[in-house]
Amino acid sequence: MHVPDGFINAPVSVAAGVVAAAAVAVSLRGARRELDERTAPLAGLVAAFIFAVQMLNFPVAAGTSGHLLGGALAAILVGPYTGVLCVSVVLLMQGILFADGGLTALGVNVTVMGVVTVVVAYAIFRGLLGLLPPTRRSVTAAAFTGALLSVPAAAAVFTLVYAVGGTTDVPIGKVFTAMVGVHVLIGIGEAAITAATVGAVIAVRPDLVHGARGLTSSLKLRVGGELVDAPAAAAAPAAAAGDGSTKKVWVTGLVTALVLAGFVSFYASANPDGLEKVAADKGIDEKVEEHAAANSPLADYSVKDVDDARLSGGLAGVIGVGVTVVVGTGIFWAVRRRRTEDLTATSSSTPVSAG
Repeated sequence: MHVPDGFINAPVSVAAGVVAAAAVAVSLRGARRELDERTAPLAGLVAAFIFAVQMLNFPVAAGTSGHLLGGALAAILVGPYTGVLCVSVVLLMQGILFADGGLTALGVNVTVMGVVTVVVAYAIFRGLLGLLPPTRRSVTAAAFTGALLSVPAAAAVFTLVYAVGGTTDVPIGKVFTAMVGVHVLIGIGEAAITAATVGAVIAVRPDLVHGARGLTSSLKLRVGGELVDAPAAAAAPAAAAGDGSTKKVWVTGLVTALVLAGFVSFYASANPDGLEKVAADKGIDEKVEEHAAANSPLADYSVKDVDDARLSGGLAGVIGVGVTVVVGTGIFWAVRRRRTEDLTATSSSTPVSAG
């Protein structure tokens, strides 16, 4: 659903940019409360994973494909504020390096693909968790539902933005029907990917899933042939030992992202995605503009001067994952450090009463 340059007029693009900038600013502050020493590097990994999976367009209808938006996945894994930042980092890398999503439309893309998907998905996710039993299966089911509904919600908001600032005169009702209809189908794929990923992480390290906090099962001991809750003293060392495996989770996730972007992406559907298909069918792409980074060495997810299509696309994917994980991790570590500095300053300024 990457909106290119020329779809939305300048005033609305600027307004969307202001909204996106405000959302990112709020998310930077909110992410300080969500990130710690373990989750800061994992947030960078989540951004890289979303980048990789977005290269895997899957068929959803005749001549149409879809791809992960990632807002629901990021929000559930690392928190809603950090989730907005994850998707924003991905969109920024795609726009600057790969000419995917217009630079003048970056505010629209962050608002629609980042903010809307995170807010809708996480609100539904939390609402369902309040109704379902507090189990890991409930987390996965709520993640599926939130992801499913977040995609047509984003499509509906794009249609609203186009109704206000679209550069061509087309029947908005028909655009709305087409956009929401095809993105409901794409939402099914989004939901499946999100639920599978969240379920896989919960199975290994539920303590690292933001949306599953408080659901971690207590340590069990077998006494007289029966499982009983372990004493707190025994559970503490086990929890501490689990913290050390964060590196294993990070390495496994990075390798997975590199394989998906560097190899599996070659087999992705070549059909236009939902927005591209609707734009072509309804004529809302009549004034589309060439991307400012069209001559980038990595434009269109290929490496310039590398003739072999498989190698060119694979290298572009690997480079994209690498750059995204480095930039994302750097941003999230900086946010985490700022929180530490704020806490230190607060504790230093607190007066100590005389005994």
